Amino acid sequence: MTDDHDFALRVGGKDDALEKRLDDELTAFNERATRAGTPEELSVSVTDADGGTAGGLTGWIWGSLCAVDMLWVREDARGTGLGSRLMRAAEEEGVRRGCTDMIVSSFTFQAPDFYRGLGFRETGRTEGIPGGHQDVHLHKKIGT
Repeated sequence: MTDDHDFALRVGGKDDALEKRLDDELTAFNERATRAGTPEELSVSVTDADGGTAGGLTGWIWGSLCAVDMLWVREDARGTGLGSRLMRAAEEEGVRRGCTDMIVSSFTFQAPDFYRGLGFRETGRTEGIPGGHQDVHLHKKIGT
């Protein structure tokens, strides 16, 4: 057993090498525990007539789970159905890759009702978001 005197603790900002090491180690651990393989990246983007980014979505697929990390639609394109199109495209890609479940989270000042309108159901909330807000966790069965 090693005591605390054998370790050096360092606090800092962004550390790309540490982030890669943690990702590699946790991915290997998760693979051993689940046999679900390693996560694969997912992105969906949309451009306007001038080639500018009007919106996009990033996430990952791990086994039968499709997760959305970020969804953004440019302000002048909001309310046009673009967000729904991005989500449908991600869901369709998830199903194509064998997913049965999809998850996303949204702060209460963002768009939890948008996701509910797409068939997601709330599975929990995390308190402590700045401004007195919450992080709403949502889930949807897909491909059924």
